[in-house]
Amino acid sequence: MKTFKKIKVYFLLILAFANFFYVTPCYSLFSQEDLFKNALDLSSRGQFNLALQEWNRYLDSYPDDAAGLSNRGNVRLVIGDVEGSIDDQNKAISLNPKEIDPYINRGIAEEALGLWSQAKNDYMFVIAQDSKNFSALYNLANVEGSISQWEKARDLFAKAALYNPGFAMARSSMALADFQLGNIDESEKELKNLIRRYPNFADARAALTALNWFKGESGQAESNWIAVIELDPRYSDAEWLKKVRRWPPKPTRDLMNFIDLK
Repeated sequence: MKTFKKIKVYFLLILAFANFFYVTPCYSLFSQEDLFKNALDLSSRGQFNLALQEWNRYLDSYPDDAAGLSNRGNVRLVIGDVEGSIDDQNKAISLNPKEIDPYINRGIAEEALGLWSQAKNDYMFVIAQDSKNFSALYNLANVEGSISQWEKARDLFAKAALYNPGFAMARSSMALADFQLGNIDESEKELKNLIRRYPNFADARAALTALNWFKGESGQAESNWIAVIELDPRYSDAEWLKKVRRWPPKPTRDLMNFIDLK
């Protein structure tokens, strides 16, 4: 069974990520299927260096397999070979231009290089084919946020959450965009709902910490922050928050002010 698998850079994440698969009929030759499955299993287990070796081995024998190229591209992205990842996705698209997953995978790699326009084009292509593709909607929202278009980002996060109600990160990102836009009541309501449903969701608790601090509720901020530090200490790192998680500037600033007790 051939499979396209997406890897989200911004959380490699991050977190709450869904896996998406592209399925085609099984190979008639067991050896080809076996090679593919072995490489995919290594990728899924996070053994990326070994997975890359296996994808290389597979593609030496089957160089025109679009699914293999796209999956190798995902692995190359994780280990830091962003240009190589884009090259693999380009080849996958040229071989199978109607399959949407390599466009999303290429967009993620383009985001890693700050190529916002190129990434946006890839995500918009996917959305034109499938208007309810929550992965493309979410990634496009991150692009809009990266170029400070927070109203557009907020609407796209909302759509991603609508089409996948269990996508907690989309809902948290929507609440953060509301925080940035000054929609404090809406942001607080969404964050509290998320925490009620997912008590161990660090992103929502960190966002609520920042919002509590902004509102002068220092005791509640301290309470939420204790949980955040136990769940995911990366939220105390401003650079990670801005460049990897890509929070909006206002909640980032308020959280850092809380940490520094300013």
